[in-house]
Amino acid sequence: MNDTINRKAILVTILMTSFISSSNMSMINVALPVIGKDLSMDAVLLGWVVTAHILSTAAFQVPIGKFADIFGRRKIYLAGIIIFTATTFLSGLSISGTMLIIARALAGIGAAMIITTGLAILTSVFPHQERGQAIAANIASVYLGISLGPLLGGVLTGHLGWRSIFHVSSVVGIAAVIMALLKLKGEWAEAGEESFDYHGSIVFALGISAAMYGLPEAYSMRGLIFLAAGVLGLIYFVRLEGMVKNPILDIRSFRSNPVFMLSNLAVLINYCGAYASTFLMSLYLQYILGYPPQTAGIILVAQPALMTFFALISSRLAEAFSPRYVATSGLVFNCAGLLMLSFLGKDSTLWYAVVSLGVFGIGGGLFSSPNADMTMSSVDKRLFGVASGTMATMRSMGMILSMGITMILFSIFMGKVEITPDYYPGFLSCMKTAYIIFACLCFGGIFIQMAAVRERHDKMDG
Repeated sequence: MNDTINRKAILVTILMTSFISSSNMSMINVALPVIGKDLSMDAVLLGWVVTAHILSTAAFQVPIGKFADIFGRRKIYLAGIIIFTATTFLSGLSISGTMLIIARALAGIGAAMIITTGLAILTSVFPHQERGQAIAANIASVYLGISLGPLLGGVLTGHLGWRSIFHVSSVVGIAAVIMALLKLKGEWAEAGEESFDYHGSIVFALGISAAMYGLPEAYSMRGLIFLAAGVLGLIYFVRLEGMVKNPILDIRSFRSNPVFMLSNLAVLINYCGAYASTFLMSLYLQYILGYPPQTAGIILVAQPALMTFFALISSRLAEAFSPRYVATSGLVFNCAGLLMLSFLGKDSTLWYAVVSLGVFGIGGGLFSSPNADMTMSSVDKRLFGVASGTMATMRSMGMILSMGITMILFSIFMGKVEITPDYYPGFLSCMKTAYIIFACLCFGGIFIQMAAVRERHDKMDG
């Protein structure tokens, strides 16, 4: 009985921090036009407010996952909440675009610590028969944060200014620290006997950072140099991890685990096709359709609200109809929603935009939980932190690719300019092209997800 109570307390704590980190990001999307005007930031620089956070999260998730497996997931989790809270408060004090981007990058490190250890702790604590529902609840909490974020962000920005977004988030972060200290008992460090690969961690962080920094600037020589350096660094990282005794990413184990590899590839493609949609829709609703931040926030709720609902029921649907059909159907809905969004224009009706976002939201809710449960269940317990970190990195890399594609299209269709009425036609062309590219990516992801499920069935039958 006590174990059950303790598991529920741990789940509630992790759900709270998942909600905070996700709602903060979605609130910022709604405030971007106001931030850009206040700090004189062009469209590409505005993209970096979002991208800097994701980039630093991606760079640290895998090393942090391994570090937590060795030294204790609770310690890293608590440190992550503190770092995220402090740097979020600093974001609200920013007096320039550069300061805001740096603060968001630092907050990304804290988010990496929260996201990676949170899922790993849940996977360690809950038995297999309850794990799917716990993971589904965690994903639903993320989507709930994304759902309420635009609404809260719109209200706060409209009435108190964009800085209030960060100040409110930091206050809630303080409450989360207190709750974690009271409720999160025990420690989890199944790989405590292993040593930490500092060399590999540095190479991975630098490689990911260089590649992800260079991608959005790939249209320039500078961007290509960073992108090439990052790719070479990651190639060296793969070679290095194959030679060390205790790698941060066990390439040998994962290479022989096609379920893990294919599921992660599906996550990468899903988030690459999905992430920039909220960013683009926030700009579209406010610039093209002329809605204020408050109204835009309410409209944007349609997508994550449906994500939350379908994430909650996805584990039960997977039990009834098989994860293969549920996760794959999620990607089908995503693809359909993106295609619908590609037809948006200056004369589109509001109901069409909302329905398109809703179809897209259903897809995200159906895909994420069955895919995550299948991925985490495919690895040994001592690798839960690394596996969680790898999944989170795939999500972050997908987000970076999504924003990178969007920023490249901004540069092609508009250049580095503020979005004014003269540039609205260029923005619409950029948005339509982005949605078509994202729909094609999700279409390819359908077949990768199906292959991952077939491998899982073959493994279980064997």
